[in-house]
Amino acid sequence: MKRYDLRHLKENFAGRMSDIIKNEAINGEVLIFLFEIGDFSPVQQSADLAKELGCELMNSLKFNEADWTIVVKK
Repeated sequence: MKRYDLRHLKENFAGRMSDIIKNEAINGEVLIFLFEIGDFSPVQQSADLAKELGCELMNSLKFNEADWTIVVKK
């Protein structure tokens, strides 16, 4: 299980999330991504991206007032 803090990327986190899933994660690995939610559209975007890349969405929850955590299994 690895945790990736993508908050510093603001709304541009999807490219890095995709790169991690495709190139760094191994099959069966659980990944935790932390990102800023802003207007909440990144929440759906992250879930859609995980599905597109063949990952299982295991959890998605609000971390605090500004951040969201998504847990996926590759």
